[in-house]
Amino acid sequence: MSARRGQNDVRADGTVVAGPDGASLSYGQIFSTLGASVREFMRPTLLTPVLVVGEVAIECVIPFITAQLIDQLQAGAGMEVIARYSLILVALAVISLACGAGAGVTCSIAATGFARNLRSDLFRAIQGFSFSNIDRFSTSSLVTRLTTDTNNVQLAYMMIIRTAIRAPMLIVFAIVMAFLTGGAMAIIYVIVSLLLGVGVFGVALKVMPLFRRVFKKYDALNDFVEENVSGIRVVKSFVREDYECKRFRQTSLDLRHDFLHIERIFALNAPMMTLAIDVIYTFVIYFGSMAIVSSAGRAMQVGQMSALITYGFSMLISLMMLSMIFVMVTMSEESSRRICEVLVETPDIKNPDHPRYTVLDGSVDFDHVSFAYDRDAERPALDDIDLHIRSGEVIGIIGGTGSSKSTLIQLISRLYDVSDGTVKVGGRDVREYDLDTLRGEVAVVLQRNVLFSGTIRENLLWGDPDATDEELIEAARLAQADEFVQRMPKKYDTYVEQGGTNVSGGQKQRLCIARALLRRPKVLVLDDSTSAVDTKTDKLIRQGLMTFVPQTTKIIIAQRTSSVEDADRIVVMRDGRIDAIGTHEELLRANDIYRETYTSQNKQSHDLKMGAMAGVEDPGQGQGGSHE
Repeated sequence: MSARRGQNDVRADGTVVAGPDGASLSYGQIFSTLGASVREFMRPTLLTPVLVVGEVAIECVIPFITAQLIDQLQAGAGMEVIARYSLILVALAVISLACGAGAGVTCSIAATGFARNLRSDLFRAIQGFSFSNIDRFSTSSLVTRLTTDTNNVQLAYMMIIRTAIRAPMLIVFAIVMAFLTGGAMAIIYVIVSLLLGVGVFGVALKVMPLFRRVFKKYDALNDFVEENVSGIRVVKSFVREDYECKRFRQTSLDLRHDFLHIERIFALNAPMMTLAIDVIYTFVIYFGSMAIVSSAGRAMQVGQMSALITYGFSMLISLMMLSMIFVMVTMSEESSRRICEVLVETPDIKNPDHPRYTVLDGSVDFDHVSFAYDRDAERPALDDIDLHIRSGEVIGIIGGTGSSKSTLIQLISRLYDVSDGTVKVGGRDVREYDLDTLRGEVAVVLQRNVLFSGTIRENLLWGDPDATDEELIEAARLAQADEFVQRMPKKYDTYVEQGGTNVSGGQKQRLCIARALLRRPKVLVLDDSTSAVDTKTDKLIRQGLMTFVPQTTKIIIAQRTSSVEDADRIVVMRDGRIDAIGTHEELLRANDIYRETYTSQNKQSHDLKMGAMAGVEDPGQGQGGSHE
């Protein structure tokens, strides 16, 4: 596990929660981590500064040549001299333009390519995360890092390899040429540059911690939006649009307040720049004019003064560019940290050094298993689970909300690792298997069914990319999905919107079951995956499972007792522990939780069922009346 913990996140409501700590990352770690994403774009990255150096060097030579031309004109030079200087200036301008254009092209190639690689590396890293890693970051934060943060880093990278090279070099070259042209008078350039640099750097130091807080609030805002949009039907059902808008407005105002504070600090750059420009121009014009007039052009000529003013203007423009770089780099510094948090995060669950690639059968064993989502949790989610399931057995799991039914089955495919004890599949600890192998043999239809944008066929082929049309239709028929698919205009080529919004909840569940059946796994887990279908369809699905994959171990989590009453054994859970194990009839006799659940769902037939089990004739039958 990663040792980087301790930094806090700020939720939209102002509460603080623990999150990944990027502050412990040094600048060296950040540069090396991000630098690994440059890869094939290293050549344009290195070529850009070379072209920038050529552009800057020529730009600084042009005023020097221009000053000589002015002095020659003042001395009465003819057209031959003017023509020669003009050709030199045109040639230099063309070369400078070529270098600048080339730098722009290579800079764009390098920056966009770097951003592409960075997004790919981030996405690949996230794909390797376990559920616990994702829980620590939150999905909205990961989306922000893939989008906003990556864009910030791309812009900063573009500035660093071009503008950040150009601006300092132009300042240095301008100062050197100013000394060559104006002598000691150029000392003002050095003084102003140092003072302005200190001011700009001070502003950057002030806003760095503010940006860190702002990006945390960005995550919270995205989290709020994601929650609201995904639950928009509930919002509208309870007519809470105004309330949600008020909450969003308050969160946005809080974010605006922080950005306004940052902008006020950054606004200090403009008056500092203006003051620097005024000081240099006043100094150069005043003392340069005095030198020209008092010495009759011997100490300084008009051309030299013109070159000094040009160099001063170039230097100040470069300083302004440098301040913009500071703004962008300061903002992207926090984005870089946040991206690196993801890239250096070690997945909590990973392959062993020498993994097993074969699962012998579908047996599942929980040997005194305990599990907690957080090491500091007051109580574990699962406590001392001892359960042994034979290969091919049908197991039902039932229990109240919060009894950790879903948590239990997530340990089988190693979506989480146990805190204590051992989970075995096929007689081996799940931590010994290659993850792809294990999850390929343990198909899980989760409680929240997810379909991806694409056709129904493409969604089903997630189960088996090589499945034939006949196998695909057979799986859909067994999952009771083929009937409604055939009624669709394009049948299996019907497009499914993102999240499956254009199919009903029951249809979505049946398609997800069909997708799992195509895999023909050794263990099939249905996590309350028929809750949105009627009892008749539920029964047909269970019958289909028995005929299609008879040797597969089937674990069915359900709220309805009718969904599990035909199981070989039923596990009743309460507060993260196993309360009882038995058949439907055994649990009706001996377990209060199961009996109460069954009674509440089957009030009309309960007395008849219990009477038949006890071998007692229904009293209503003997009197010729009907049982109510």
